[in-house]
Amino acid sequence: MNPKIFCVGFEKTGTSSLGLALEKLGFKVKGNTPRALLPILKNDDQKIRRIIDPYDALQDKPWFMIFEKLDALYPGSKFILTVRNEESWFKSASRHFSELRTAQHEWIYGRGKGLPKEDKENAIRVFTEHNERVIRYFSERPEDLLVLDMKEENKWEKICNFLNVEQPDMSFPHKMKGSSGKSYHSSPKMKLKLYRRKVRNTLLINYIDALGYW
Repeated sequence: MNPKIFCVGFEKTGTSSLGLALEKLGFKVKGNTPRALLPILKNDDQKIRRIIDPYDALQDKPWFMIFEKLDALYPGSKFILTVRNEESWFKSASRHFSELRTAQHEWIYGRGKGLPKEDKENAIRVFTEHNERVIRYFSERPEDLLVLDMKEENKWEKICNFLNVEQPDMSFPHKMKGSSGKSYHSSPKMKLKLYRRKVRNTLLINYIDALGYW
């Protein structure tokens, strides 16, 4: 399998901006992929590969949760862990997720705890333990992991040196800065869209419950 670039930081740590930066560098990037959850829960590596193979880099859910498997499936890949102050991350995540409970979040934060704002202690614990696990996993392979705080000024330099690519002559891109769940409630159309998403999410969560895949 061709090596990939896997962005293994949690949502709201600058992953969208990192994905956009990788696109600027010429990589084909895949973001949030809800349809990958069931293959992951079923340990269906063939389907996981089919989703991943067309892309050079992947970020967002569910990829950061299975970095060990991705390392095994794609030897020689590079991993970028975006980090953020835990209190700042919790505030941003709580606002962004709003009231939208998803199967992916139920899987990440624990069944019944898919809305981070409802259990701050649990959400921060999951967030910090993930970062610690990534760093520990690559502790003897520092050439394969870049830990990146998106507030740093020299992001282009660090990313390009890590990936061994030429640094572009442009400002580092920023995406979704300050976004929140408020847009879901801005109009009847958006409220209907949110309602439909909630129904679909509930059906999928119940389906996974019935199969016992958590």
